[in-house]
Amino acid sequence: MDIKEAILTRRSIRNYEDKEVSDELIIELLKGAMASPSANNKQPWEFLVLRDREKMDNIIDINPEATPLKTANVAIVVCGNLDVYKGYKKNVDFWIQDCAAATQNILLMAHGKGLGAVWIGIYPATPRTEDVSLILNLPENIIPLSIISIGYPLNKVEPSNRYNQSKIHYNIW
Repeated sequence: MDIKEAILTRRSIRNYEDKEVSDELIIELLKGAMASPSANNKQPWEFLVLRDREKMDNIIDINPEATPLKTANVAIVVCGNLDVYKGYKKNVDFWIQDCAAATQNILLMAHGKGLGAVWIGIYPATPRTEDVSLILNLPENIIPLSIISIGYPLNKVEPSNRYNQSKIHYNIW
């Protein structure tokens, strides 16, 4: 699958087969995540690979939008490490963009490997951020941005055309 096809056919997949996603595939997804662009090359991302069913259920309890974790074989929690900015006086919030780019790369890599995935937003919703941090025992300097539930798709979801010419502006608004 080429990159254009991956981008245009990727869909959010929320239900998965009862089939294990290998550690080798997860490493491939994480290599793709770490190939993301990074402001000032700070690479603030950290990844927590989550297979613990109890922890996933606890996350669903505090965040009903996390229900795709119910059937996911694995999830990746994408976090920002604020320690990379110690002593740095500018652009400390670029971790958000960097981790969002890493999240998107994981979604595209998963799709390209025949997996389904969905982005579950955590940051900047403070209660979610705090609760997920507690459930996963994250250090204070580690902020969860997203959780990506991953598995083999239970159903095929057709791509949609979201191109909208009215959203495009040239030179001035």
